[in-house]
Amino acid sequence: MSRTATGVYGGQSAEQRRSERRAQLLEAGLDLIGTQGWAATTVRGVCSQAKLTSRFFYESFDDLDALAVAVFDQVVEDATAQVLDAVAAAPADDPQAQARAAIDTFVRVLTDDPRRARVTFVEALGSEALLERRLATMSNFAQLIAAQARASFEPPATEDPLVDLTSRLLAGGLAELLITWLQGEIEMEREQLIDDCVALFVATAESAVVIARQRNGA
Repeated sequence: MSRTATGVYGGQSAEQRRSERRAQLLEAGLDLIGTQGWAATTVRGVCSQAKLTSRFFYESFDDLDALAVAVFDQVVEDATAQVLDAVAAAPADDPQAQARAAIDTFVRVLTDDPRRARVTFVEALGSEALLERRLATMSNFAQLIAAQARASFEPPATEDPLVDLTSRLLAGGLAELLITWLQGEIEMEREQLIDDCVALFVATAESAVVIARQRNGA
């Protein structure tokens, strides 16, 4: 293979090769953090898994924390995009269908590849950089739930913190539930898990709206 004066080598530009190497490192990071855990993941191990030298690791990432954050962000961005697409495709006037679209997609995206759930919810607790990302992600997830609840369940027009409180409860609860289910502490088929989560989400949202209306005199 020859390299041209423009940096093209083997039909790929320098930027394309760098992007490909970064993708290899991200996949290796996901695999190691998602199977062996954050504490057992090293730069050397990631490079060995990706079949790249450490020079190429530092070409894309300042350190192992930077790689872990990039892996986390990739998982979350993919899951969020799929959830939003699913909700957009569900009937806008059917809160239960909207909830099912969101929860079904969220659960499947993270449990079809358990490494994703481990990176997002479990290993994030062992790294300060990932913990900060996890907290921010859970806050964003709660905001999405709150926005959907306001659109679907029509709580009182007055600003009531109960909607945000309930959204954070549901977001955190679902995350912890997925962890315990993946660890085998809850013996239940995934379809039943999704069905029960949808029913609980809808019932909790409806109850929160009733409480908010009662204390606001609506």
